Amino acid sequence: MPSHDDVIDALGALGIRAPSDALRALITHLTKSRASPVQCFEQLVALERRERDARNLERRNKAATLGTFKALDRFEWSHPRSVDRALYEELLELNFLEKGDNVLFRGQSGVGKTNLAQVLGHAALAKGHTVRFTTLAAALADLSRQESLPALERRMRRYTGVDLLVLDELGYLPCDGRSADLLYNIISRRHEQRSTIVSTNLAYKQWNTVFPGAACVVAMVDRFAQHCHVVDIDAESWRSKEATTRTERKPGPKKR
Repeated sequence: MPSHDDVIDALGALGIRAPSDALRALITHLTKSRASPVQCFEQLVALERRERDARNLERRNKAATLGTFKALDRFEWSHPRSVDRALYEELLELNFLEKGDNVLFRGQSGVGKTNLAQVLGHAALAKGHTVRFTTLAAALADLSRQESLPALERRMRRYTGVDLLVLDELGYLPCDGRSADLLYNIISRRHEQRSTIVSTNLAYKQWNTVFPGAACVVAMVDRFAQHCHVVDIDAESWRSKEATTRTERKPGPKKR
């Protein structure tokens, strides 16, 4: 009779990805419980499915490059003077992804736009979607470095092929005409097919200030805004608030 290790090695050779420790524990459990052949197969399949789901999530998490962010339960909804919390909670249900709708987070620097976008990205990952998070400047720089049209097309798929693309910080750095064309390409290819989230401190009519002289800006805004949920955040900067709080907490000079 083959040993447990022989069975585990054979399962590995067949492509079973579950760790050997988990397989050994499963064999011990099935032996003790005198499971039927059908039960053995069912539990092996369940174990393997969990392992593959975990690896798939790990791979998608790595590709998403979400970075660190605060969990939603740490977001102080009372801080902004105005924010549509009901709309955001509706977006968390991710129905907009099924329709290929876009999302715009708009407000001054430091009001939580990036964090709310990252939370949405994390929710999409948890539901099995592919996600990519990047600043707009980093994405455009990445594409601009491609030295040939085939290389550019291959790299463009990094931004056009995911279910949810998050472009952070539109409006913080000026871009040239080629960058405008690249962004138009991304928005146009994803239009009504896949969802894009943009965070910005600018109204739509001000996007042309980021791409001065670019002829495609009007068409780009038109496509992005056609099916878009806008979350405006009217608030003072969180970072300024925290800096002020730290200053106020500092002890004064000791009296002699």
